[in-house]
Amino acid sequence: MNRREFCKKSLLIAGGLVVPLSALELFNPERLLAEKNDKSKTRWVFLVDTHKCVGCGFCVKACKTENEVPYDANVTRTWVERYVITNDGKAHIDSPKGARDGFQSAKLDQNHAGMEEIKEEDIAKAFFVPKLCNQCENPPCVQVCPVGATYKTNNGVVLVDRKWCIGCGYCIMGCPYSVRFFHPVYHVAEKCNFCYHRISQGMKTACVDACPFGARQIGNLKDPKDPVTKVIMNERVNVLKDEYGTKPQVFYIGLPREVK
Repeated sequence: MNRREFCKKSLLIAGGLVVPLSALELFNPERLLAEKNDKSKTRWVFLVDTHKCVGCGFCVKACKTENEVPYDANVTRTWVERYVITNDGKAHIDSPKGARDGFQSAKLDQNHAGMEEIKEEDIAKAFFVPKLCNQCENPPCVQVCPVGATYKTNNGVVLVDRKWCIGCGYCIMGCPYSVRFFHPVYHVAEKCNFCYHRISQGMKTACVDACPFGARQIGNLKDPKDPVTKVIMNERVNVLKDEYGTKPQVFYIGLPREVK
């Protein structure tokens, strides 16, 4: 029996985190500065401007190609959600194939429920929201991994070691952002890692390079001259599900309250 088989047979109960309903809170940059007291000179953070995203899907294509996620697989490290808010206040959401090919139909793909058509006169507003791993300061996926396959680097990026992952699924259940999945080829836990192999060499992430409208940016929060840092510290930004205590490091400009 190899190590992976032994660990799988040793784990009898796959436990996740019990979390409340999603919420959105205005982020306080002063609190962020107080928390950055470690000695590392780099803390990678991501900035998404929802005003600039048009749902083209170029970021998703680039991510799949760069990170060996099969192009036709219905999973992806990053995706874009389309929100259509009707006059009654209800949010209608879809993300066909993660928006890999953009949104080619006005109808919303509701998976097994089929295509939903909303009359134009019933629409109050519509917008796109890119999502990816939040590289949490307090990552629950690291806490629940029983073999240390998921770990956080000293500059804040949460990585997955495919050689150590036993595929137990604890991290997938523990993530409150639903950013993790099983890789269809390697059969291990997978997620966005900010293209760590690229940013470690001074490059941008594949999705940032691919976005033609500048909706995505990555920067070093510990560099006060970094354009991303200046935005986070001086403008109104939001994080997703702040009440979970995970301290996400993906910040949003113009994030509507309807976003889950």
